[in-house]
Amino acid sequence: MIEKQWYLEQYKFGSTSRKGAPPISLQAIWTADNGRIPPWKGDYHHDLNTELSYWPAYSANHLEEGMAYLDHLDQNKENYKRYTKLYFGIDGLNAPGVTTLEGTEMGGWIQYALSPTVSSWLSHHYYLQWRYSMDKSFLKERAYPWIEAAANYLEKLTAVDKNGLRKLPISSSPEINGNNLSAWFPQNTNYDLSLMVFNFKAAKELALELGLKNKAAHWDSILQQFPALSLSGTNALNIAPGFPYAESHRHFSHLMSIHPLGLIKTENSVKEKTIIENSLHQLDSIGPAGWCGYSYAWLSNLKARAKDGEGAAKALQIFAKAFCLINSFHVNGDQTKSGYSSMTYRPFTLEGNFAFAAGVQEMLLQSHAGFIELFPAVPDGWKNVSFQTLRAEGAYLVSAVRQNGLTKSVTITSEKGGILKLKLDTKGFEKKVTGKAKMLRQENGYTTIEMEAGDSIVLTN
Repeated sequence: MIEKQWYLEQYKFGSTSRKGAPPISLQAIWTADNGRIPPWKGDYHHDLNTELSYWPAYSANHLEEGMAYLDHLDQNKENYKRYTKLYFGIDGLNAPGVTTLEGTEMGGWIQYALSPTVSSWLSHHYYLQWRYSMDKSFLKERAYPWIEAAANYLEKLTAVDKNGLRKLPISSSPEINGNNLSAWFPQNTNYDLSLMVFNFKAAKELALELGLKNKAAHWDSILQQFPALSLSGTNALNIAPGFPYAESHRHFSHLMSIHPLGLIKTENSVKEKTIIENSLHQLDSIGPAGWCGYSYAWLSNLKARAKDGEGAAKALQIFAKAFCLINSFHVNGDQTKSGYSSMTYRPFTLEGNFAFAAGVQEMLLQSHAGFIELFPAVPDGWKNVSFQTLRAEGAYLVSAVRQNGLTKSVTITSEKGGILKLKLDTKGFEKKVTGKAKMLRQENGYTTIEMEAGDSIVLTN
């Protein structure tokens, strides 16, 4: 069921994201409005919907289709700058959370429609396009300029308090406390904080890549001024300081630092692994009453990052079984009325479908922690699994086969060259090399390989 749904999502993705065509909106080419305004006006929601829709582009090796999204953002850049100056009163770049095709701001709850950190989430897509392609021209001409403009704006918008900590004037977390005064927090929410930290971290990294050492030092100095993420007494991520995740909600905005941003990782330390596990345990304990279909799709990605293959597969199965029609389209509410959500309605949106596809890919291949990991979140019952030509950060194309619970072969092709770290003990593997690829070392369960552009290596156990 999961495999079938994944292939259907690839079909949808290819149907909706094409060079020169508009990017994926809420319903994209399947508006089916019968002459009426479609659900949520069929517009561009940059508070989650567009971002989730492009999650699968990168590791599925569909960078050209993913670029259609960034083409749209770049085309509307001047309109976003006009809005930034109009609404926030400062120069720089922040896109509206809800926009027309031309990027003009539209209505919606102010907390997400006019959020101060929209461009930072969009920055993440520029960053991923760079990391998965290693295209230096794209980095110099498009990725860094966007991320830098967003950083310039955030630097002006935020201020340093008496404790030396940088913060927004007011902060929010999408849809938390609805459209009420209580939706505003005097301290940075984990959602806003994670996005700002990511934007300055990416600005520093990309500036160094371009040899802009002074710029990198400047972004780093601002980065050091942000407080740590807010934690509850049980070491789980809060929504905001003093405000834990205590009520079921469909938008896992407080967990942005785990996925998609990867600011905290199981690979970094025991402390961060514990925070991730505790945060997901809290999510599960409170339950899914407030969730919708895309919540399960997002959850599969979160569980995969936590290396919980059973949990990731379960979330994907529930999504495909309960939140999709027979034609495979995501309809938000639990169509089986099985208690997977208190919502049983059926407005159709696409982001859940595409976040599902990304969740499958996260189970099969991860590369966000500085190395390539094969089958990082596959359930024990999946003894025989394979994939062909997925893409890893660093511009590596990867195929792998798992038989009887063991990795039997892996093929890696490097588009740009570099030193690759693979989480796999390859002692005893047969090696077949095309080009000048060479094994540098094998230690502690990792294999390091040096490759030039166009080189391939096949490792067979």
